[in-house]
Amino acid sequence: MEGHNSEIKRINFTAFRAIDDREACINFMDGHRRVLEIFGITQITSAKADWILNPDVYVMLVTDGDTGKAVGGGRIHRANRINRLPIEDAVGYMDEKIYQMVDDYTDGGTGEVAGVWNSFEVAGLGVGSNHLSTACVAYAQFMNLKTLFGLAAPATYRNVVRGGFEPVKELGNNGKFYYPKDDMTATVMFNHDIVNLPLALEPEKTNILTMRNDMIQTKTVMSKIGTEVTLVFDLSRI
Repeated sequence: MEGHNSEIKRINFTAFRAIDDREACINFMDGHRRVLEIFGITQITSAKADWILNPDVYVMLVTDGDTGKAVGGGRIHRANRINRLPIEDAVGYMDEKIYQMVDDYTDGGTGEVAGVWNSFEVAGLGVGSNHLSTACVAYAQFMNLKTLFGLAAPATYRNVVRGGFEPVKELGNNGKFYYPKDDMTATVMFNHDIVNLPLALEPEKTNILTMRNDMIQTKTVMSKIGTEVTLVFDLSRI
């Protein structure tokens, strides 16, 4: 298992269209696969590689600012009635209502935050997942999206709720499904308004709105091990 690396001092969050940067997408996939393998997860819809060729997928790649190594990331998929969202493939065979739900919101601009992962190096600092989720929601508006789906594991559920998402209780067992393995659960989440974020909590709401007004920004935060970490966000590539 990878160890925590307290030497990371600078973390870059960079957004781009998947079809515009094949090499960065491969780095994203390699890092995501390594993390999934640590947990014994080999079959997960958001880890499939076909999204690299989808013009409606955008990537938020998290890298070590000094080495360039991919240490985390997430993707935003725009629903297009051609390529299913990962969440449709993940739970549709268990509850087909997800297909109609996605279709109902597609014309208004909907999508999904999917494939979110953090390496153990970043997880050990305690600064990655919340900022990653926030950056993805901020960037989604630049994709002309108004609503967002997500599939939250128990460990990420709290951060997803803080970003303004609610469980979709009409699906599964109050939104919960056994996924990606029979001994694991995930909850289908939905954000009804990513523009105004009426359900988002602070400071996440302010952080999202600030990122939209200042697409390139730097902030310094304190890690949970007591070190300063500089976070650099670049959401300027639309």
